[in-house]
Amino acid sequence: MALKIRLQRHGASHRPFYRMVVTEASARRDGRFVEVLGTYEPQASKPENELKVKLERVDYWKSVGAKPTDTAASMIRKARRAAPAAEAPAAAEVEAPAEA
Repeated sequence: MALKIRLQRHGASHRPFYRMVVTEASARRDGRFVEVLGTYEPQASKPENELKVKLERVDYWKSVGAKPTDTAASMIRKARRAAPAAEAPAAAEVEAPAEA
């Protein structure tokens, strides 16, 4: 059973919404899947709502042999670049009271 990490298209005409899923390579594009790893909404009102990915689960599935498609790999890279920026302020706020 070859696993892929790829996008499923949902939403209305001219208003796409995608789910990043783990699925069998032979499954249809919008067919059966094993797990939802995140979402991508290209027309989101706020840029921070555009892409949401569970990076821990992506790492797990890649460790057991799932191969991301080119588009999914690109979005995973984009999510990894955005993740440290989102985590850094929270870590700085936690450390500030301890030093004072």
